[in-house]
Amino acid sequence: MDRDDQNHERCLALLEAYEGPLLVPTMCVCEIAHLINNRGGWEFEARLMEAFALGEIYVEGPHPADFERIAELVTTYRDLPLGTVDAAVVAAAERLEVTQIATLDRRHFSVVRPRHIEAFELVP
Repeated sequence: MDRDDQNHERCLALLEAYEGPLLVPTMCVCEIAHLINNRGGWEFEARLMEAFALGEIYVEGPHPADFERIAELVTTYRDLPLGTVDAAVVAAAERLEVTQIATLDRRHFSVVRPRHIEAFELVP
């Protein structure tokens, strides 16, 4: 979206090459939409919503057990601090046994230790 962003080429390459489904936890949608609107404008935010509607990006709703895990993660990593949105990503990844996370947030996701693997593979 933002061709001037230093990570634009890396992110674009990932999205163009990735063959699997893109999953976004529900708790991330508002944060992503806000960021996109602030950096790119309403047109990009509307396109994101269309991608969800068309099934180009899947929204993964939290399961009841995810909330307990989110609370545990927020507590365990309180000094980081790890917020609810990032903890929701971890909880969903654990439940779905996802090993790879697309993020530029190395600060949080390189520190968190998921239950199902030693560490997440962070891309791009």
